[in-house]
Amino acid sequence: MKQESLKHGYDLSTLITQAPAPYWDPEVAHTLTRQDWCVTDISSRLDLDAWGGFLATLPRDPYVNRRWKRMAWLSVADDGAVEVMGDCPMAQGGRFNDAESMADKLRYYPSLEEEFLERADVHDFVRHWARLWGIGPKEPILMQITGVRGKGTHDPLQGQGIHADGCRFLSILVINRDNVAGGTSRAYADKAGNRVLMEHTLTPGEVLHLRDDRLFHSADALHQVTPEAPFERFIVIINSRFVDPFQNKMLKRYFPDAVLDPH
Repeated sequence: MKQESLKHGYDLSTLITQAPAPYWDPEVAHTLTRQDWCVTDISSRLDLDAWGGFLATLPRDPYVNRRWKRMAWLSVADDGAVEVMGDCPMAQGGRFNDAESMADKLRYYPSLEEEFLERADVHDFVRHWARLWGIGPKEPILMQITGVRGKGTHDPLQGQGIHADGCRFLSILVINRDNVAGGTSRAYADKAGNRVLMEHTLTPGEVLHLRDDRLFHSADALHQVTPEAPFERFIVIINSRFVDPFQNKMLKRYFPDAVLDPH
């Protein structure tokens, strides 16, 4: 083989086949097994500038003041293809979300834009996120782009405080932070916040993975740094395997063939 290849001016024996690098650092899965949370940087996997281009067309959140939002229900097929399931409202029971503007309400949001959902780095992110958590075909995955912009000080959680989102697996990815301080994320062993397990201010490209059914989390208020310009901070929230009966009731109604959490 080497002699034959040399006749054509190249030596195949010198070529080294390298397996592609894993999407997640190998320590991510081990850390999640050990402590139920993990922070990792995937900025090299995403074109954050391109993702940021979709922020200008986000509509205002009709339920929460000074927030902008789109969302989509997705699933990953056996062959790894990321599919859009269709429309279904967000539904968080008061047990998981006790903010007056959101608790026990059906919330309807415009879908993530088709151009965004067709991006290769979006597909890779969703596909590998599902593999990290062991999400199978027909399991609904909720992906949101949401955030705040404005002046002064703002509570990004709108009164939720220390809370859980009503699912088993939750990740928060920061897209941008412009002219803003604060927004430190914290994880707790209890809803009262007596035992802080983690605190970290996520930067663009960093993602916080959480076992939402085992931990509680919060985020600090955001503060405008330079008064001459507004601030903004936008994130992706992605979660699956819901344990909130209210949300599962809606998922079963809108997606009769969906695979839901059995407990």
